[in-house]
Amino acid sequence: MMPKDNTSVSDAKIRRKERAVTDEAWIIELLNRAPFGVMATVWAGRPFTVARNFAYDPDKHVVYLHGAQKGRTYDNIQANNQVCLNVSEMGRLLPAARAMNFSVEYAGVVIFGRASLVTDADEAKHGLQLIVDKHFPHLQPNRDYEPTSDVDLKITAVYRIDIESWSGKQKLADDDFPGAFFLADKLGNEGEK
Repeated sequence: MMPKDNTSVSDAKIRRKERAVTDEAWIIELLNRAPFGVMATVWAGRPFTVARNFAYDPDKHVVYLHGAQKGRTYDNIQANNQVCLNVSEMGRLLPAARAMNFSVEYAGVVIFGRASLVTDADEAKHGLQLIVDKHFPHLQPNRDYEPTSDVDLKITAVYRIDIESWSGKQKLADDDFPGAFFLADKLGNEGEK
């Protein structure tokens, strides 16, 4: 039997249909609570990934990220603006009688789009403010910190991903799944010994 050729399948298609999440509100909630995502860029056919904190802008249906105005991410986006952003969270680990059946609960969103360097100062400040508001919601500009200035924008690059497609995926087990546990609970117990 020939293996399936996935090169002609849509980027947003989920193989395990029972795990697909099409509810846009669910996707947006995950984007809003995820502390960071992993963005993939390509240079000369070779993939590069980088973890970045980000913010989703529902009004523009874009994602803002920040980084440096030089380096691998900058160069890759200038050469090929196609990107993929993966945002995920892990739930409980699910043991089984056989190792090959071990599993994990998860939720994830994959975004495909085109990234660009934001050159408009007002939009760049808006994107950075969304990121700050998401990660430091208890702090207020002009009260707790000085907001982004034009001078700051000479150092910091703000990238915008124009979303072309996204897909959500989730796996949950029953609350009483035998032996299910959170990895942090086990790692914490190991550290106490």
